[in-house]
Amino acid sequence: MKYFYSRKQLLKNSSIMQIIIFGAPGVGKGTQAKIISLKYGIPHISTGDILREAVAKKTELGLLAKEAIDCGDLVSDDLMGGLLKESFENIDSKKGFILDGFPRTIAQAEILIVVFENLGIKKPHFIILTTKANILVERLTSRRLCTKCNTISNLSDIFDENRCPSCGTENTLIKRKDDQKDVILNRLNVYRETTKPIIEHCKASIDMIFIDATANIDVVQKEISIALNN
Repeated sequence: MKYFYSRKQLLKNSSIMQIIIFGAPGVGKGTQAKIISLKYGIPHISTGDILREAVAKKTELGLLAKEAIDCGDLVSDDLMGGLLKESFENIDSKKGFILDGFPRTIAQAEILIVVFENLGIKKPHFIILTTKANILVERLTSRRLCTKCNTISNLSDIFDENRCPSCGTENTLIKRKDDQKDVILNRLNVYRETTKPIIEHCKASIDMIFIDATANIDVVQKEISIALNN
C-alpha cells in the first residue's frame, strides 16, 4: 500500500512534529512511521534499518551488533546511543522527525532525554502502539524482506510468492532470521522485561499517547492523526 501527499497537503500538515513511536516488535511502528514521515514531510529515523544496513556493509558497528540481532537480543546501550547521536547530527531535528526503534531500555531512555535536552527538544509526541502478543507473533512470522529494495511485506499482501509486491523483482523475498518464531518469542520476552518498563519510568515526565494497533493500517493511521492534531 502506497501513500501520496500533494504539496498543498504537506503545507497543511507542516506544523513541527517531533515524534517517538514506541511498542513491541511487530506492532507496526515502522509502517506507521513511514506514513507519518511522508505525511508531515519529516525525516524517519529508524535505528533498526540503520543497524541492518551496518550489518550488511559489515561496518564496525554492524559486526558488533550482528550477533545480538540474530539472537533477538538488544544491541548495547553504548552502541545505540552513539548511533542515535550520529543520526540526529545528520538532520535538522528542530524542524521535525519521527524516531522508530529507540529507546529500548531505561538507560537508552535516559540517553534520549539528554540528547533532546542538548538539541532543545522539549515536548516530543510519545506514541505507544499496543496489541495482543498472539497477533504480534502472527504478524512477524508472516513478514518477508525483499533483498532488492529492502521493503518488508506481509504474506497477506504478497500475491505472487516469487515476486516482491513493492519493486516487482522476482526471487528476492526472504524470511529474516529475527522473524523466526523462536527468535520472535525471545524478542517479545525481552520487550516485556526490558523495554516496556520505559513507559512506567517516563510517564511522569513525558506526555504519552496510547493507540490500539490491532486494526488495519488505515484505521491505526487515522487514530494517530487525530491524536497528533488535538
